[in-house]
Amino acid sequence: MAISSALSFLSDRKRPIVVSVFLFLLLSSLFLLFSPAPAALPFFSFPSSHLSSSSSPIAAAPPPLTPVSVPANASSPETPVDASGGSNAGASGSPPQPDATAHTRDAPQPDRSRSTPPAAVGVRGSAGTNGTSTAVSAGGDGAGAAAAAAAGVAVPSWEVCEVGKGVVAADYIPCLDNVKAVKALKSLRHMEHRERHCPTAPRPRCLVPLPTGYRSPLPWPRSRDMIWYNNVPHPKLVEYKKDQNWVRMSGNYFVFPGGGTQFKAGVTKYIRFIQQIMPNIEWGTHTRTVLDVGCGVASFGGYLLDRNVITMSVAPKDEHEAQIQFALERGIPALLAVIGTQKLPFPDNSFDVIHCARCRVHWYADGKYFKPLLIWNVQWCNAHFFNYDFTNLGHTGGKPLLELNRVLRPGGYYIWSATPVYRHGKRDEDDWNAMVTLTKSICWRTVVKSKDVNRIGVVIYQKPTSNSCYFERKQNEPPLCPSREGSHSPWYAPLDSCLLLPAVSSSGEGNSWPISWPERLNIKYSTISDNASTQFSQEKFDSDTKHWKDLVSEVYFNEFAVNWPTVRNVMDMNAGFGGFAASLIHKPLWVMNVVPFDHPEALPIIFNRGLIGVYHDWCESFNTYPRTYDLVHMSYLLQGLTNRCDIIEVAAEIDRILRPGKWFVLQDTEQVIRKMDPVLRSLHYRTAIVKQQFLVATKGFWRPYSAGSESR
Repeated sequence: MAISSALSFLSDRKRPIVVSVFLFLLLSSLFLLFSPAPAALPFFSFPSSHLSSSSSPIAAAPPPLTPVSVPANASSPETPVDASGGSNAGASGSPPQPDATAHTRDAPQPDRSRSTPPAAVGVRGSAGTNGTSTAVSAGGDGAGAAAAAAAGVAVPSWEVCEVGKGVVAADYIPCLDNVKAVKALKSLRHMEHRERHCPTAPRPRCLVPLPTGYRSPLPWPRSRDMIWYNNVPHPKLVEYKKDQNWVRMSGNYFVFPGGGTQFKAGVTKYIRFIQQIMPNIEWGTHTRTVLDVGCGVASFGGYLLDRNVITMSVAPKDEHEAQIQFALERGIPALLAVIGTQKLPFPDNSFDVIHCARCRVHWYADGKYFKPLLIWNVQWCNAHFFNYDFTNLGHTGGKPLLELNRVLRPGGYYIWSATPVYRHGKRDEDDWNAMVTLTKSICWRTVVKSKDVNRIGVVIYQKPTSNSCYFERKQNEPPLCPSREGSHSPWYAPLDSCLLLPAVSSSGEGNSWPISWPERLNIKYSTISDNASTQFSQEKFDSDTKHWKDLVSEVYFNEFAVNWPTVRNVMDMNAGFGGFAASLIHKPLWVMNVVPFDHPEALPIIFNRGLIGVYHDWCESFNTYPRTYDLVHMSYLLQGLTNRCDIIEVAAEIDRILRPGKWFVLQDTEQVIRKMDPVLRSLHYRTAIVKQQFLVATKGFWRPYSAGSESR
């Protein structure tokens, strides 16, 4: 009756429409009431797992988890977050938008398909065409702890890192921000406070908070020219370097015009000028690997990528704000490093070219001895060599330049652009004369000295390809290093005060230059020491190359739900010969190849292939800022690593360097995977086990609560 009365007030034309709507709502309500699960309706379905794949084979399935609902407030990778890791979209109403000066029409939009809910969700993968499946789970404290207990792993209650005075928590690097250790140093004369001082046991087991408003980085190649301000909120360089075109602010972005202290008119013209005055450098064919010491915001290395040159840009972490962080956010290879009292983490004779723009090198002669000197002025990352006093060291001097000589390949070039090259004041002339004396003493040949149209000077030196010059010197200054046996790893090794002779194999082969890029990628060279050559045969090298090429093309690209077009910065934690990196060479990404310090010294082979890498100990923090890598890869390393340090400490470091919304891939035994999986789930990662030997985990935006981002 009530319905008939209500309908009597409606016109004949509207009555059928109203009746249809009413019946739809009635039937929908009845369906929901008696349906066994909300997922029966499409609009109530759960988001599909980013890691599941119907074709992905399964390893042994993890312990079953109790499914729980996905929170409605789960943040997506593109949604800005506050310092505690929660979404702040509700506070502002929408993600920050660039102003009229920024490229608003190209701003990335939230990708809701990649949201990572901070809850425990167990999903059993459906069987694929080959009768296998992938076990997928999204972590949470309860599920992660239960699985960890079953695997014999004690998962901690995760907390945000407590940092020392003056350290920004969101930028925390444990081995470079150890305030207590730095305060205890007896001397800062040789940049000791910029070197590694890792916390002793117990090592950090905490999480680094996200900067307020953090969002997924812009994609390459757009990121080379602009990044989100909130991701690296350090504007000091904008003001200090405003007349040199390093970096500018534009709305919600930092914009990088491609300028530098020595190339205000643009790095492209500077690179072209070097090619013009030194045609033999042949960017991208003859010259493939470059070390840029004092990199600024790494525009030199960033634009060399256009010429198929890969550059390791290095600078210290100092008070002048995050040059290396800018570089990595832009998608440019970079590493925090300083020449202080210890060697750089690179092998001997590794780089084709070393570049240093605006290095202020000061030398002071004292009779026939060098009593320097070298100043590495880390301000603005202009690669100043720090102040050494060698008065009591006898026939020593120029240790930082000797270190550059160590890592420069025989026949390689050192490009130096600095005021002593082209200015004529007394101080500059004294520095130039001292540089002439020292470079002659280490047998470097001056190839060319020239000025560009802006009257900026460049000098290019070349390291000899044979040892004859060293033995023909009238004075043995600096002295030749004694022959070395055993490990040559520079890890925590003090700087040499002697001149290292390039290795010549016992077969009589000299230090021939590798063949042109890209052919050198798949060739193993005998230009490394006899010690390394005897460990690695051509057969092993070829087998490793083929193994990774097949595995990556068949499994990594097809079985893993990694969004490869969004991957730019890649870390291989146990690189071996660099086969994993070589298999990715045609992707628009780069790989930091890490050889553990206690493993066979394959890093020279990696550099000979035209790739880059470093030595490292994964029981300590890596020399990079938080959130700097899109994919972290570990192959058969974790078992041996956990004999020296705890799996929780390793997981905390992986979490520190991995960007939210990005991937960690572990290849290992099923037993090891069972131990790491619950640890990652306790960090709210979504995990998938593939083919019983791969664990693929996606990091979310979850962070423990943090009341603040900086300790003062």
